[in-house]
Formats: sequence, structure tokens, C-alpha cells
Amino acid sequence: MVQMPGGIPVGVLAVGRADAVNAALLSAAVLALSDEKIAKALDKFRADQTKAVPLTPS
Repeated sequence: MVQMPGGIPVGVLAVGRADAVNAALLSAAVLALSDEKIAKALDKFRADQTKAVPLTPS
């Protein structure tokens, strides 16, 4: 990570397959601020992801 002056936010992500997914989700979240279609798709993805989590650990 590089330290930036105030007002210049930095999104820090790692390297690897899971981190590529996280980078895409971060990008989608930014785009969703001005695109309702992306916002709805991101909300659906997050809801589906939440439903996939078991209520009790196995």
C-alpha cells in the first residue's frame, strides 16, 4: 500500500483468485453508485452469497 494524501482513497487488495473477485466487487461497488443495474446485480450477488452461508458451522 502507498500512503496517499487526504482526499485520495486507496483500495488495497491482495493477489490471487479470491482477491481478483474482491477487486471486481470493489469496482462494482464504485460503479453501482451511479448505475442502478449494477447496484441491483451487486445486491443480488451479496444476498445469494449470504444465503449460501450455513446457519451453523459444520
